[in-house]
Amino acid sequence: MKNTAKFRRAGRLARVQVSEIVQIAEAARERRAAGENVIGLGTGEPNFDTPQHVKDAAAQAMADGDTKYPTNSGNLGLREAICRKFARENSLTFDVDQVIVSTGAKQVLFCAMLATLERNDEVVIPGPYWSSYIDMVEVCGGHSKVVGCGPDVGYKLTPELLAEALTPQTRWLLLNTPSNPTGAAYSADELQALAAVLEHHPQVWIATDEIYEHLVFDGFKHRSLPELAPNLADRCLVVNGVSKAYAMTGWRIGYGAGPEELISALSAAQGQITSGACSIAQAAAVAALDGPQELVGEWCASYSARRDQIYAAIQGISGLQCRKPEGAYYLFPNCAELIGAVTPAGETLADGTDFCRYLLAAENLAVVPGRAFGMADHFRLSYAYEPDDLVEAAQRLARACAALQ
Repeated sequence: MKNTAKFRRAGRLARVQVSEIVQIAEAARERRAAGENVIGLGTGEPNFDTPQHVKDAAAQAMADGDTKYPTNSGNLGLREAICRKFARENSLTFDVDQVIVSTGAKQVLFCAMLATLERNDEVVIPGPYWSSYIDMVEVCGGHSKVVGCGPDVGYKLTPELLAEALTPQTRWLLLNTPSNPTGAAYSADELQALAAVLEHHPQVWIATDEIYEHLVFDGFKHRSLPELAPNLADRCLVVNGVSKAYAMTGWRIGYGAGPEELISALSAAQGQITSGACSIAQAAAVAALDGPQELVGEWCASYSARRDQIYAAIQGISGLQCRKPEGAYYLFPNCAELIGAVTPAGETLADGTDFCRYLLAAENLAVVPGRAFGMADHFRLSYAYEPDDLVEAAQRLARACAALQ
């Protein structure tokens, strides 16, 4: 008998789709597999390999039989290493009960939203933003209140914009520094100015996503908000992980630190989703955090040189505007001047997404449309790729722009 039942998707997922970043990366991968010479600059992933001593630690963990269920909030050894990391690098003091280990930094943030948001609670999110932030908030029953922070303010939230956005319904401010997609990073003075506003709104908690902490350039010093404003520490969640700094994206280890009552709530949520993160990956993360750090600095210098290379190339392309970022490994060019232009095929570019489609069709160059980050007249490209690929990508981008009428 034929089953005539129709699938019904939950309302909470009505607007949630697979990330456009992932879609573009997969499309580029499929075209390359089909023999097309596609250059994809869409994925934010280091092109370096995980350090050997980290892989050795994972192998040793397997050899030692560390393959049983991990503790829900993270194995003690890793949580202790995370506490040492915060003390050493951020001048922040946490006990192990104030730390949670998750399957990626994304899960820390999701559990925070799931554990705290009630219907109509607001989460203030500076835009442009990492695309997952909005979906996390909406799925967990909250309301995303995006504050547009364009080129005129360096793509960063100002005290004035923050004060205007906060209401009695605001539960969280979600701050990302350095930023995905812009690479913009907040200085100590800028963070302290935001903290001065937050002091007057005790109902607002602050989630500070610092996953790109180590990827900063030109002498910029990353600072964490609770370090600069210790009076706000009792309502701050600091989110980080090993993916970006140590080229461990596939190991899926993120962590968060904050007040014990908050971490306990996150642990309760996580316990019903995945339970503890992979025990072998946790052993590898201990080695990453406690081991030699020289590679991190070497990689950062490499990213800085690539940033300068692709940034200089874009500066020479008519119709594109771009801010030089302080950190991460992204550029976020503004293509507004090219909207309305006509392609050689006679098609008019209606928005930034059309421009990105044109780049892929005309030059086999895959980048991410700015609409994925809340700013449709921009696009994001990652420079965490081989320098030769970046040179070729810049040439393709310049040709495509020059061909527009």
